[in-house]
Amino acid sequence: MSDGLKNPFWRIVVNLLLIVWAIMVLYPLVWTVLGSLKDNQQFFQGNPWDLPQFPLLFSNFSYVWDKYQFGGYFMNSIIVTVVSVLAGLVLSSMTAYILARFAFKGSGVLYYVYIASMMIPMFLGMIPLFFLMSDMGLTNSLLGLIIVYTVSTIPFSVFVLVGFFKTLPSEIEEAAMMDGASYYGIFFRIMMPLAKPGLISVSIINVLNTWNEYILGVVLNSEPSKYTLPVGIAVMQGEMQYRTEWGPLFAALLISMVPVMIFYLIFQRQIASGITAGAVK
Repeated sequence: MSDGLKNPFWRIVVNLLLIVWAIMVLYPLVWTVLGSLKDNQQFFQGNPWDLPQFPLLFSNFSYVWDKYQFGGYFMNSIIVTVVSVLAGLVLSSMTAYILARFAFKGSGVLYYVYIASMMIPMFLGMIPLFFLMSDMGLTNSLLGLIIVYTVSTIPFSVFVLVGFFKTLPSEIEEAAMMDGASYYGIFFRIMMPLAKPGLISVSIINVLNTWNEYILGVVLNSEPSKYTLPVGIAVMQGEMQYRTEWGPLFAALLISMVPVMIFYLIFQRQIASGITAGAVK
């Protein structure tokens, strides 16, 4: 502990700042939960910040799920996110391992190509990407979204994992080779388990980005049955036209937030250890 935090006054100040920060983070979430249990009358006739009145309108969730086809949007988001993140993780981890552990002609250039691709705004490539996907017959399909999302996760993942693989001791690989292990065996059975904290840290970022992505979902998909949750929420608000149903809209937002929160709660220890390991190394 630093000398400054040993002072009781500064410890109180830091704790108060952390409490204020926690309230600022949690309050929008709590307000979303409370808003999802109200009807429009409670929003407009009273204070919109008040607690919901009884009986609580849990029917908002079923209303959104059935009337606005949120069940289909939800499954589309699950499929697209899980497949694209897993595929991107396998491809990026293999690429990062090769770039980190094997020196070959052009490896440095290839690494910087991945880094440079992170600096190109997505909007610059939107039109050529649309025509490319259209010519390949991959618009208005989940497969097209999966391919684009998979590719979009690779540059950042490679950037993070190259540094992580470089910190792993090479003696482990040498020992495995002496025992007769192949390159594939070394990578999948030894290096990937050792890189688990880094892989999970990259995965949570890619899950958040893919789950919340909206622009590509709109540009590459105009088929309602293939909408993901962010697109579905925007379409739902548009269909409400002049009378926004705030309770169902908050319910829809909460439905879209729950899987990410569950994912974080399940892997929070691994995420924390991955961040710590990366910082120490």
